[in-house]
Parts: sequence; C-alpha cells; structure tokens
Amino acid sequence: MNLMMVDGYSAKIEYDSDADLFRGEILGLSGGADFYGANPDELRREFKRSLDVFLEVCREKDIEPRKQFSGKSNLRIPPDLHEKLALTAQAQGKSLNSLAQEALEKSVTA
Repeated sequence: MNLMMVDGYSAKIEYDSDADLFRGEILGLSGGADFYGANPDELRREFKRSLDVFLEVCREKDIEPRKQFSGKSNLRIPPDLHEKLALTAQAQGKSLNSLAQEALEKSVTA
C-alpha cells in the first residue's frame, strides 16, 4: 500500500487511470477527504490543502476530525483457526487476546 504522511495524518495513494492523476484518500477521519496530483510534490500540496479545509470545517462545526476507536474489535475467523490460536496461546501461557494483539502489532510495524 502506498501511504503519504502530512501533519500526522496518513493518506492512501492510488493511480486514477480515468483522470490520469494520482488520487489520495486521507485515512482515519470522521468524514471523507480526498485530493489529486500529477506528481509527489503536487500530491503533497493538495493533501495539505484538503486536510486544512477538512480541519477548518470540523472546527466550525465543532466536530472531532479523527475517527474515534474503542479498542474493541469482533474478529470473525474459521473455527479451526480459532482452535489453533487458542491452543497456541494456552501453550505460550498467554490469553488469546494477547496473542492476537502481538500478531496484529507485528503486521502494522513490519
């Protein structure tokens, strides 16, 4: 995945063949914000401009700009995988939650 960072916000970057431009979508917002650019410099400028407009609207409407997360997630997996994970966690003296958290942390920091 192609990510770009500006002012602590991340955007997913993809090529839009219809527009013949790169499109960015700012992630983790309580609403939607996107931007387009022909090259990395233009994309970064448009990211900043789109983010600034989004944040200004949030201030005007007293809206929290970032999506809030509870820290709870319901994960659906096949029963046989659930069993293997539970047995692995038990063998390692960990809770299933701890085992899953460690695996998830590795996947986002790798």
